[in-house]
Amino acid sequence: MSEWLDMTACQMKAAMAAGRTSSRELVAASLARIERLDGRIGAFLSTRGEQALAEAEAIDRRRASGEPLGPLAGVPVAVKDNLCTADGLATTCASRMLENFRAPYSAHVVERIVAADGVIVGKCNLDEFAMGSSTENSSSGPTRNPWSLDCVPGGSSGGSAAAVAARMVPLALGSDTGGSIRQPASHCGIVGLKPTYGRVSRYGLVAFASSLDQIGPMARTAEDAALLLGVIAGHDARDATSVAEAPPDYAAAMDAVDVSRLRIGMPREYFGEGLDAEVDQLVREAIRTFAEAGAEIVEVDLPHAPYAVAAYYLVATAEASSNLARYDGVHYGRRASEHAGLVDMYSRSRAEGFGDEVKRRIMLGTYALSSGYYDAYYLKALKVRRLIKRDFDRALEQVDCLMGPICPTAAFRFGEKTEDPLQMYLSDIYTISANLATIPGLSVPCGRTSAGLPVGLQMLGDVFSEGLLLGAARWLERARGGEGGDALGRPAILDEEGVA
Repeated sequence: MSEWLDMTACQMKAAMAAGRTSSRELVAASLARIERLDGRIGAFLSTRGEQALAEAEAIDRRRASGEPLGPLAGVPVAVKDNLCTADGLATTCASRMLENFRAPYSAHVVERIVAADGVIVGKCNLDEFAMGSSTENSSSGPTRNPWSLDCVPGGSSGGSAAAVAARMVPLALGSDTGGSIRQPASHCGIVGLKPTYGRVSRYGLVAFASSLDQIGPMARTAEDAALLLGVIAGHDARDATSVAEAPPDYAAAMDAVDVSRLRIGMPREYFGEGLDAEVDQLVREAIRTFAEAGAEIVEVDLPHAPYAVAAYYLVATAEASSNLARYDGVHYGRRASEHAGLVDMYSRSRAEGFGDEVKRRIMLGTYALSSGYYDAYYLKALKVRRLIKRDFDRALEQVDCLMGPICPTAAFRFGEKTEDPLQMYLSDIYTISANLATIPGLSVPCGRTSAGLPVGLQMLGDVFSEGLLLGAARWLERARGGEGGDALGRPAILDEEGVA
């Protein structure tokens, strides 16, 4: 059955419609591959097993009876474990603080997937509370990169990225606060899209930094990413930041993209000191492919880009400090079994429940919001955020989209940056600006390094330009010889131990 998992989600839909396979067969193959490989990769924190198979069988019966099915039509999907699911599975955020939490409701995006007849097979690992760039900060242990088990998959949506790269599922959801979809997509050789802020409802997403968080699709191809985005996008009255504007038909928007008429901007600030030479070469070669098809390439300036990391880590940690204040052993979360009074219970509960990175960010954010420092740090960061947004507005008046690297390097080895948090934070240097500016960003594979590790090309566009980015990404996939990561080949782990 595992040969079906070499198909994209769109190919799976076509095969089921033609009667060549069934949703139950696909879900069974997905669960079997998870059981076989995940002990080595660690992409999943929980799976739905018999429940998922029963849902798949129900979809197959509806198909056999001639009943119309939703856009996903029985395709297996995975979701990041900071999205609430009212199915009995824990929603842990990979934290001891929430290890026993069962959500009483489902996130909006989960509801949309179920309504579209997608079958959720499990929930994926992440950096605790989505705080990290390597999926090393999980209370359940790290996720490993399917292309090299010695390397990180990126983060914080590393579990979702690894699950798609290892072809355990064709589709997954991640969340992106400062690059947490795009960076692991780049490291794992798949497509990842952070939509415009407000395009996808955050209802049911456990908050990290509310003004930056956005849920988005992760897939092997741009076409599959468009399929999943079309399912989850749209207004939700339960999210005050959800945009009322109806999303477009993303398939039609992709078809409308004429690469020969594109004007593409290359930010000077993204091609300077600190960018690995191989990454630089692969990204430039991908952009040159567009130029050879007739696109106009121009250099643009984002003058406040050097301040993005500092601004981001003030805004994000301040919001994290506020959002995570509820996890105190009384309102929510783990309570210490031994304590001497109320204050000691708070202290012990948080010390036991939170990992080091979460504690670090809460303390940084609390300091930035404290009396005497609010104006000096947090308020100044908000002013810089406005300047960064203005830089993008001006650049995107000149061009249709921007292209550049996702990360300064390809995937790094485990432990390489854990002792130096600042170096870890700098791995997000090219992605965090999009979150500060609320614009969409996409990662599409553009090659592999001499060590065999994937590299992604980042595409950034104006608000609500997801269709343009997806269309340009699909064109690049086809121009370079395959859909999505297929042009890169397959992770060797898929060919080991009899895995198809």
